[in-house]
Amino acid sequence: MPRTPTLADYLDYAVDVTQRSILFWDTMRQRGNEYLQHNAAGKPPLLKFGHELLLDGRTLEHPANYALLRILPRPDDLPTDEAKRPFVVVDPRAGHGPGIGGFKEDSEIGNALKVGHPVYFITFLPDPVPGQRLLDVALAEARFLELVRQRHPEATSAPCIIGNCQAGWAIMGLAALRPDLPGPLLLAGSPLSYWAGAPGLNPMRYSGGLLGGSWLAYLASDLGHGRFDGANLVLNFEAMNPGNTWWSKYYSLLDKADTEPPRFLEFERWWGGYFLMNREEITAIVDQLFVGNQLARGEIASADGKLRLDLRQIRSPICVLCSWGDDITPPQQALNWILDIYASDDDLLAQGQTIVYSVHPKVGHLGIFVSGSVARKEHAGFVELLDLIEALPPGLYEMLIEDKRPEMRGAQLVPDRYVTRFERRSITDITELCGDRSGERPFEVVRRVSEVNAGLYDELMAPVVQSLASEPAAELSRRFHPLRAQRWALSDLNPALLPFASAAPAVKAARRPCADDNPYRVFERDMAAAVERGWEAAAELRDRMAELTFNAIYASPLARAAAGLASAPDPQPLGADPVRRELARREAKDLLASADKGSLRDGIVRILLLLLNEGGAIDERSYRALQAVRQQLPKHHQASPAEMREVARRQALLLRADREAAVRGLTAIFSQPKDRSMAEAVLRKAAEAVGAKIDMTPKGPMAVLLNEPEPSAKAG
Repeated sequence: MPRTPTLADYLDYAVDVTQRSILFWDTMRQRGNEYLQHNAAGKPPLLKFGHELLLDGRTLEHPANYALLRILPRPDDLPTDEAKRPFVVVDPRAGHGPGIGGFKEDSEIGNALKVGHPVYFITFLPDPVPGQRLLDVALAEARFLELVRQRHPEATSAPCIIGNCQAGWAIMGLAALRPDLPGPLLLAGSPLSYWAGAPGLNPMRYSGGLLGGSWLAYLASDLGHGRFDGANLVLNFEAMNPGNTWWSKYYSLLDKADTEPPRFLEFERWWGGYFLMNREEITAIVDQLFVGNQLARGEIASADGKLRLDLRQIRSPICVLCSWGDDITPPQQALNWILDIYASDDDLLAQGQTIVYSVHPKVGHLGIFVSGSVARKEHAGFVELLDLIEALPPGLYEMLIEDKRPEMRGAQLVPDRYVTRFERRSITDITELCGDRSGERPFEVVRRVSEVNAGLYDELMAPVVQSLASEPAAELSRRFHPLRAQRWALSDLNPALLPFASAAPAVKAARRPCADDNPYRVFERDMAAAVERGWEAAAELRDRMAELTFNAIYASPLARAAAGLASAPDPQPLGADPVRRELARREAKDLLASADKGSLRDGIVRILLLLLNEGGAIDERSYRALQAVRQQLPKHHQASPAEMREVARRQALLLRADREAAVRGLTAIFSQPKDRSMAEAVLRKAAEAVGAKIDMTPKGPMAVLLNEPEPSAKAG
């Protein structure tokens, strides 16, 4: 029960709220000043880490406003080992500027630096090169990766590429065009299946249909004199959660005026940087991705038809990090592309593809990139175990992370507080995880409507708008965009805020916060919470109405008939590439014919895969134990990660083709006692390291796999 307020409570609260208000407005003034300073400096990347420019994309044959930076190691990090796998972090160009992948110590860049990897960052500039297209960006990024590989000829593993949000689909497209360049791909909060979502959730996917398709992107670009203002994209993101945008984050700053300003300013420094795109870039993104959903379906091609993006051509392992709390890229949009491409687990195996995914239970979209807990847990798990991920046989896996416990077997093998394991999953698991896809059918109608509206705009309106547009008018509209205006208007350009700059230091020195149970303070927080609930209720009603309106327009049989889709069949997965499927069939046939002629390495990997198929999971403790065991093997039996990946792929294909024949072949591979002893020693050492035990008795799995006729002298 709140206590009865007194005059002393009122006076204490009056002092407290006055002081907090002064600190609040001074922080807003600082935000505006930092916005102006960042603009004056040319909007450099907001990285916490030192860096140097290696290659400017504007100097290439096909120029683009991208550049490659080398991240400089810090004194507290391990010395950079040039023989280790390089990491390349790519930030999204989705309205904001670069820096989200490394503007905190605990970040994607920070995690790689801490363990001694060379780290690079692909940044971009505020203004696109005139005439720049998405293909030019892809060519520039390909040149950057070539340079990274040239700088590390001694590295045993190809670079890991981390793509945040929009950059995720960009690096997937690049990996499909140039599968020879990247190593493992890490997609953080990246949409690849744009129509996906769940009823009652993910309202952002309906906006294209409610606005009539992509024609507004054409109009906005023409009004911008051929350039699209990224602030419009940011405004769309902010409109999704108006309660936080227009109330909660500002009240949090007022409520915690003593501690919140540094965090608030750090984030707003990045959030308030708005970059531009060419008309050709934004319209291609909206037409082909957001509205057209063409990436996963293999429908994106160059104008001359010589290049086609087929994600089945990717040879690198693909790691996906998504979250149920992400309303911009929900798990359905991050994972359903797998269902669009692969019809079965056999398709994955035929393509030789390994996919690992992790679904966070609650973190929001931006938290996937900036949350310290996510950086220390999920990102660190991917970074530290990439060699294991590369060695996984083709297939689908879920990465699961749990806290390390002192009594856990093999706990001494885990260097941090988390234990990571990879559990085998199937295409069916993704179907069950992401739910019914019937809600995607209306978007096929949206695509047709958008094509018609965009064509009409280009023919009827675009010439008029383009003739009236000018660069001075476009620049003026950008200056007075609501997101920019609220920043420069609350800066030292506004003389009304100058008194707060003088008063804030004195307030900090004489700060007198009132008690948390002060009735007036309690009432303030209750009212703030009520306002937030009001905003949330209004947003929920808006989203519900948007979904109902969308379905009323596009989900009806009449709409499908009008769009010429009345008898159109449901889209089917692309399936394995026919050439790859035939090669896999022939390879499996050849492997079966020589199942008893493999090397000792083949035999050991085959046994491990058989044991994995029984248990269904690979634990990082087992992997770290096997790493130690590997060092004790003769040199000619050791293998690089790339070699191990190829061995694992071939043995997995053999086991899928005929498990019994593969098991029978082990008898010949381990016919020599010394080879049998080595296989037993490898498994024993791995088991001992994690506190487990492998049954070597005559009826145990090892004896069965090796088909031992008599009890082994080493059994027991």
